[in-house]
Amino acid sequence: MDKQTQLELEAAAFRTLRDHLMEKRTDVQNIDMMNLAGFCRNCLSRWYQEAANERGIEMSKDEARESFYGMTMDEWKANYQTDASPAQQKDFKKAFDENVGK
Repeated sequence: MDKQTQLELEAAAFRTLRDHLMEKRTDVQNIDMMNLAGFCRNCLSRWYQEAANERGIEMSKDEARESFYGMTMDEWKANYQTDASPAQQKDFKKAFDENVGK
């Protein structure tokens, strides 16, 4: 497989993952994703921001999130986010430290 085709397939897979999380599984909470998989929608938007910044494209965290989510973070929270239980919050601290806080 040539590099361009590989790049296009990877981009298509990313778009499918984003669409799945943003349209089909809005019920899955970021905290649960982080606790189980070590990443969440915010991580994906941060990786998008970092890729843009590495290429000289200025993009803030909020701009990256809005691009990924298709809405502001406040809109997402109001529409889809639920309160986390104390157990979820405890597990999140551990998952965040292991996967993001390095």
